[in-house]
Amino acid sequence: MSTARPPVCAVLFDRDGTLLADVPYNGDPDRVRPLPGAAEAVTLARRAGLATAVVSNQSGIGRGLLTADQVHAVNERADELLGGLGTWVFCPHTPDAGCACRKPRPGLVLTAADRLGVRPDRCLVIGDIAADLLAARAAGARGVLVPNAATAPAEVRRFAAQSAPDVLTAVRTALGTPVREHRACGGRRSS
Repeated sequence: MSTARPPVCAVLFDRDGTLLADVPYNGDPDRVRPLPGAAEAVTLARRAGLATAVVSNQSGIGRGLLTADQVHAVNERADELLGGLGTWVFCPHTPDAGCACRKPRPGLVLTAADRLGVRPDRCLVIGDIAADLLAARAAGARGVLVPNAATAPAEVRRFAAQSAPDVLTAVRTALGTPVREHRACGGRRSS
């Protein structure tokens, strides 16, 4: 009996610290700066036939530091700079709200997978902190940690076997199976 997992059909990226330079509570599209390799990673995933989405905690809304409209404006600017991710899902709640969507809970991952028409176990979540990987695990998805200077050393050690040095390497590793398998995923594609 094979225990091989099915190929990845969708990549769900964390936003801040993974695709974009982390600007705390950013509500200004002019401050959006893609991280090195981010646009290439998105392009590579899409060319391979993978659906793409962004799943992001945005507690600044719940804290009253920015509005949902500002988050949408930042996301739209990021979408322009990164070549189009299509599906964006964010949690507006504070950490103590007890919602089901805030990472490390699975809600964002499950919602993105549903919108893409892809089973969660065929999704790869790429993020820069443990909450990203724990949300993936809780949803039945796979996760890859792309640590940065803000990633806690304990998280880097904990997820060393599930990490990549950058987002482009994480996508390249996900594409380790033949491209034809990815193209056979079906489902809705982000546009």
